[in-house]
Amino acid sequence: MNTCCEYKVSVIVPVYNRVDFVARALDSIYQQTLLPHEVIVIDDGSDDGTGPLIQQCYPSVIYRYQTKHGVSHARNRGIGLATGNWIALLDSDDQWQQDKLQKQVSALRKNQQYIICHSDEIWIRRGKRVNAMKKHRKQGGDIFYQCLELCAISPSAVMINRDYLLSIGLFDEDLPVCEDYDLWLRICSSNSVLYVDEQLVIKHGGHADQLSTQYWGMDRYRIAALEKLLSMQGLTSQQKQSTLHAILAKCRILCTGALKRKNYRIYARYQQKLQRYSEAVIN
Repeated sequence: MNTCCEYKVSVIVPVYNRVDFVARALDSIYQQTLLPHEVIVIDDGSDDGTGPLIQQCYPSVIYRYQTKHGVSHARNRGIGLATGNWIALLDSDDQWQQDKLQKQVSALRKNQQYIICHSDEIWIRRGKRVNAMKKHRKQGGDIFYQCLELCAISPSAVMINRDYLLSIGLFDEDLPVCEDYDLWLRICSSNSVLYVDEQLVIKHGGHADQLSTQYWGMDRYRIAALEKLLSMQGLTSQQKQSTLHAILAKCRILCTGALKRKNYRIYARYQQKLQRYSEAVIN
């Protein structure tokens, strides 16, 4: 339970070669009706002018440059530097509505038992607004089972208690993608989620450099996250069984895709997992 009445929000923005987008993201932070405690930008090796732009135009930003280590490392470094007691994340190509922070802090003040809060979002793809599919509909409460299928929380929409985040472990730096899927599963396995049913985030997609477009077979990384989840203590028997079924479903999808691509090494690997986890479900 959150017992602190003061909400000092540290905003973490990881960025890599986003000189065309990062100003829009930072402007949306500084235009908030409730300004954050601090804004921390971790530049993960940009060489396109992103760094000079931020340093010249946003002098109040806490800016740190590092050689390229990936988005998880960048977020984790920012969280480690934060001095606020709540963490808000914003991807460098997204933006917030002006009252995003104010509405989330207000909701958390009224519901102090929650350690995590998120909101709905607007999707823009290649400059055009698109409607999210039904499976992407955002929810609050016990959303663990929804999280098994897909990433049910957008990083740019979330606000998390920093102490709790540090206690449960940060983003998994061994996962090049689906690192957010992994974190939400770990959090939601033992926590209900506060949901603000308003579109407080504008997500911009369709860029050629998006990580989700650079990796075939994203379910490989989701399976790795699910396997890690199974090793955690504290899961109920129902949660374990549902996790096993989720692994099986994703293994079947991967095997089908691997056969189509004639990637027999991947096929063999996930066929073995199918057999092993099928036996675990039976037992």
